[in-house]
Amino acid sequence: MNRRNFVNKFFTLLASTTVISGFIKKARATPNGYDPTKHYYEMGIQVDKCIGCGTCMDACKTENNVPKEPFFFRTWVERYIIKKDHSVQVQNIKGWAGELTEKTTESDVLRSFFVPKLCNQCDNPPCVQVCPVGATFKTEDGVILVDDTRCIGCRYCIQACPYGARFLHPEKSTAEKCTFCYHRITKDLLPACVEVCPTQARIFGDKKSPASPLNRFKHRSKIHVLKPALNTEPKVYYSNLDGEVR
Repeated sequence: MNRRNFVNKFFTLLASTTVISGFIKKARATPNGYDPTKHYYEMGIQVDKCIGCGTCMDACKTENNVPKEPFFFRTWVERYIIKKDHSVQVQNIKGWAGELTEKTTESDVLRSFFVPKLCNQCDNPPCVQVCPVGATFKTEDGVILVDDTRCIGCRYCIQACPYGARFLHPEKSTAEKCTFCYHRITKDLLPACVEVCPTQARIFGDKKSPASPLNRFKHRSKIHVLKPALNTEPKVYYSNLDGEVR
């Protein structure tokens, strides 16, 4: 997209009124027969149960038509290697083969573990704040979504996300991210990554449901969030999280 087209598209979208924008936002986020005011979604990650198989990454790519290139992901898994000299090495695994992008010798390793990552669906999302056209928005049930028809590909949200959870789609030139598989959860289905996890390392639930497994997880576990000092108020919670995870 050249500069002239970018500017034209920007001001065209900016000119839409607040009332129309609010109406469209509500309509695009709410499937027929589903009441978002009765739900509030969150996810839990049990780090000690993740085996780094990458099945969640495969399932996400298939379910959400994520580009096949290895550097496009809505969710990914990192292997943390703590060496005996106390240095920390972080490796991204390749979901389709479970292969690591870097190698290290076993004799140098003090401990290692896998950490699944994804959009944290923040309650105070910086991506929503910086979007100049309202393409990135927060639904009433707590999920951060992107409206492809409004996104102008400015990349502001990608730069604003402190978790590196966004990318620009190579064909559509719009921002992409995890949506908790919104098209599934509004039909009372689990996100694809949660459904296929062989060790149940991922737990999905509704904060407003007393019987939700996510609520039990939060009550029974010592939980942490990523980068708490940033005050983004993430809704992805980790148990047994090592202090070296960043």
